[in-house]
Amino acid sequence: MSYPALVEPADELTIDEVRRYSRHLIIPDVGMSGQKRLKNAKVLVIGAGGLGSPALLYLAAAGVGTLGIVEFDEVDESNLQRQVIHGQSDVGRPKAVSAQESIAEVNPLVNVVVHSERLENDNVYDIFDGYDLIVDGTDNFATRYLVNDAAYFKGIPYVWGSIYRFDGQASVFAPSMDDDAPCYRCLYPEPPPPGMVPSCAEGGVLGVLCASIGSIQVNEAIKLLTGIGDPLVGKLMIYDALEMEYRKLKVRKDPSCALCGENPTVTELIDYEYFCGAVSDEAAEAAADATISVTTLEHMLKEREEGSRDFVLVDVREPNEAEINHIPGAVLIPKGDFLNGSALEKLPSDKQVVMHCKTGVRSAETLAIVKGAGYSDAVHVGGGVSAWVNQIDPSQPSY
Repeated sequence: MSYPALVEPADELTIDEVRRYSRHLIIPDVGMSGQKRLKNAKVLVIGAGGLGSPALLYLAAAGVGTLGIVEFDEVDESNLQRQVIHGQSDVGRPKAVSAQESIAEVNPLVNVVVHSERLENDNVYDIFDGYDLIVDGTDNFATRYLVNDAAYFKGIPYVWGSIYRFDGQASVFAPSMDDDAPCYRCLYPEPPPPGMVPSCAEGGVLGVLCASIGSIQVNEAIKLLTGIGDPLVGKLMIYDALEMEYRKLKVRKDPSCALCGENPTVTELIDYEYFCGAVSDEAAEAAADATISVTTLEHMLKEREEGSRDFVLVDVREPNEAEINHIPGAVLIPKGDFLNGSALEKLPSDKQVVMHCKTGVRSAETLAIVKGAGYSDAVHVGGGVSAWVNQIDPSQPSY
């Protein structure tokens, strides 16, 4: 199903623009009118990371007149494996500034608006204001639900993408363009349980997968802006890079959707961090009085070496993570073993159990399991191995 173009055409293209976009202009479906619409378009890209990098570059190359960038983070060396808009010389610099400079190299005719701030309830409406379309490249559930709800209330369609390891998904959520179109909540009414779906920082992502999904997002954006083709409205594109397989599923509007359904219960922005939860209530309760710092752990390890203290330090990450960095003296028992119960057989009954992961989320979840099994004095390390590397042993790499 085709939809009317989101943007009216600009008055004209300059000689330089005609020369630059000639390969678009000779495509009948795009032509002069379509390129003028792209010139007149204002697109907001949320995130200048894995998905935002290729999206920004290709939107700029396509001639989108105004590109907004929402990004508060700085470039880290671990980003360079997939975030192709940044380079080695950008490490430590604001991602938004780095992205703006790269866009200028790709297409100096594009106007770039930088929003160097975290997207939150109190600024999302002001940031969204004036844009025709949103491209969502966020990597956490709280922001995804915020984007979905704010876009719905503002009446702005958006293109969504998601990546993890070798798998990617993409769709278009546009209730403002079609009363029968679903929103993100129709597809995912509730966020997954805390810790159930690892982030890319925890589980990894194939770098080139970002380009595959990011280019799909840009393709959908161009179709929506110019009014050509059949956008992924009411459809979910699923990509498996290992099998090189694309599947397209139909997504219907949910009459009971909390946002766009017949009797909505979400009628304004909510507390999305609470809605998605950094950790489960059980984990938060278990960790409330059982969290130690990496400095405390360092002292405990020294006492263990001296023989004045005895405990078992358990790393609940995956084996490939432990190959990157580690806390000396830890025993590797992945979180999955705690979930299926097999880990409890490996824990000593006569020693205190101390657990850690990368940042403290997974170890908090496993702490709840261990305490429930009777290890009342068990604790976990706040900040995990990331804090250990930053504060105690900076000679080890981070990831």
